[in-house]
Amino acid sequence: MLTRRSLALSALALPLANAARAQAPEPWRKADRLYTDDFTRDLADWTIEAEQPAKVSARNGILELDAPAGITAWFKPRLQGPVLIEYQALAVYEGGRNDRISDLNAFWMATDVRSPGDLFASPRSGAFAGYDLLKTYYVGQGGNYNSSTRLRRYVGRPGDRPMLPQHDLKDARALLQPNRWVHVQLVAYGDLIQYWADGRKLFELRDPDAYTAGWFGLRTTWSRLRFKDFAVWKLAAA
Repeated sequence: MLTRRSLALSALALPLANAARAQAPEPWRKADRLYTDDFTRDLADWTIEAEQPAKVSARNGILELDAPAGITAWFKPRLQGPVLIEYQALAVYEGGRNDRISDLNAFWMATDVRSPGDLFASPRSGAFAGYDLLKTYYVGQGGNYNSSTRLRRYVGRPGDRPMLPQHDLKDARALLQPNRWVHVQLVAYGDLIQYWADGRKLFELRDPDAYTAGWFGLRTTWSRLRFKDFAVWKLAAA
């Protein structure tokens, strides 16, 4: 028989249980660090695809992409999952021509359907449409008048960039702020795909036909972005 006290305890236990579920640990943990780049050796580990002439530098611990149009910086090593890719990113707003506070974008686990074993055997111009031939995960984090942050799963077909309705965020907390560092984490853990920003999980996708190996690229268009503290980690079960 439930007493008044037991009913009160049950009522208290329900929000606690919900909170525990909300804070449940992730199934993965960082294991071995596979790669780092302290951005002091210029662009030795990166390949640039730029739609128009752009200023790109990697020195004093900072990678900077200052571009009037589309640009992608590909990390040269091919990644084999399960992995976590992380870095700090900042949208520069200092009065420069390209200081637009927008388009902090990334491809990960990317392959090109024209040359699946070698992403760089089929180079692209840097124009956004040229990336439709990738099979990849893609997040575009917006800001300013680009008021959406989106996750897409590219399938390697021109003009086909599938996106689920819940992966189109308008929440201001998911958008960029000027001159503020954001800690980005990209996860590919088996069929589990995640995108984190400052410890907040913006996207999660369970992909039954997951992309488990491929390349990583930093992407923007008409923006000036800075990056630091780049690392790739092997993941293990938590």
